[in-house]
Amino acid sequence: MNKKVAFYTLGCKLNFSETSTIARNFSSEGFERVDFKEEADIYVINTCSVTENADKRFKSIVKQAQKVNPDAFVAAVGCYAQLKPQELADVDGVDLVLGATEKFNITSYLNDLTKNDMGEVHSCEIQDADFYVGSYSIGDRTRAFLKVQDGCDYKCTYCTIPLARGISRSDTLENVLKNAKEISERDIKEIVLTGVNIGDYGKGEFGNKKHEHTFYELVQALDKVEGIERLRISSIEPNLLKNETIDFVSKSKSFVPHFHIPLQSGSNELLKLMRRRYMKELYMDRVTKIRETMPHACIGVDVIVGFPGETDDLFLETYNFLNELDISYLHVFTYSERDNTVAASLDGVVPKKVRAKRSKMLRGLSAKKRRAFYEQQLGTQRTVLFEGENKEGYIYGFTENYIKVKTPWNPELVNTLHDVELTKIDEDGLVRFEFVKEIVA
Repeated sequence: MNKKVAFYTLGCKLNFSETSTIARNFSSEGFERVDFKEEADIYVINTCSVTENADKRFKSIVKQAQKVNPDAFVAAVGCYAQLKPQELADVDGVDLVLGATEKFNITSYLNDLTKNDMGEVHSCEIQDADFYVGSYSIGDRTRAFLKVQDGCDYKCTYCTIPLARGISRSDTLENVLKNAKEISERDIKEIVLTGVNIGDYGKGEFGNKKHEHTFYELVQALDKVEGIERLRISSIEPNLLKNETIDFVSKSKSFVPHFHIPLQSGSNELLKLMRRRYMKELYMDRVTKIRETMPHACIGVDVIVGFPGETDDLFLETYNFLNELDISYLHVFTYSERDNTVAASLDGVVPKKVRAKRSKMLRGLSAKKRRAFYEQQLGTQRTVLFEGENKEGYIYGFTENYIKVKTPWNPELVNTLHDVELTKIDEDGLVRFEFVKEIVA
């Protein structure tokens, strides 16, 4: 009988792409992949360290695996495993902890799968994480996450990612295009480009700071890959989102009008404390440029609330800045102290209750912004890519500019593109539509 392996991924799209690659390594060595809720011989948990919550969830996921099979071998990999390997190794039931470079060779660390009395740790010094491993996820028939870059050279004071993933480094253009082609041959209609700091694409391996290619050249080359209907840029720093890229996306056959741009604060004072590489004026300039070029584009924003030194006035400065900005939705992160970061030792700690209240205010603003964006798009014609899940009798999909739509379940629509006219917003906030013509693809 083949040994069975199950995976659980915490965190970002990048983690999902890497879990998928690790899973393929297991499959090539004869393991059978099963769902995490099923009985397996090995459970692999890909961890995240961005928020406090991800740390806490790890223990409950280990318990979940042990409940299904108390004798299963449990391995922890990923960012939290790199930052606090011993902490994870001490969790009851964990047998193996692998850091940033070791996770891609996990099968070579598995011997007889006997439970260990103590978690065994293999974790490199993070400066050794200087080589690149390409990844992409193909678990979902509709879209794939394609990793093009890893690590970060920025020194934002709140962030542990450089400590967890190492220096900024990129895949070769040749390999990215090869992976994109492999994805397109599996009838996956959409590729989402992912990485830690994808606008920094082009830095070579081993700390080579000379860019072999730029992000703009990557975008141009991917646009020519046959068989990919849609390409989406997941998240890009405002200082690295250049006019040439915006202009290219506006005319592209594959890239969709959707940008996710981290802001983190609408106060220049706080942006300096965070050591971000721009001021809010540059951010406003990027939004304005996108709106001038693609009025229908969707623009998402990351923002942190409760950063040390965020007074009521500075929070309101952020709130008002976002309220006036022509954006489509927010991802709101409540600041949480992380060990070994500069921000953890800053004065002006914001009480947790205040952080929660501010977070709630910005989530409310996000709902208002999303609603306004959806309303602006009613009456327009868009193309929808339908997802594969039947949720309470409905099928869902996303337009190219990231509007979520729904219609009664029809299995024939799964993983197909259709031209539609957006007609009204339902009670649940999603958009209804009418078909314009037959299937596009």
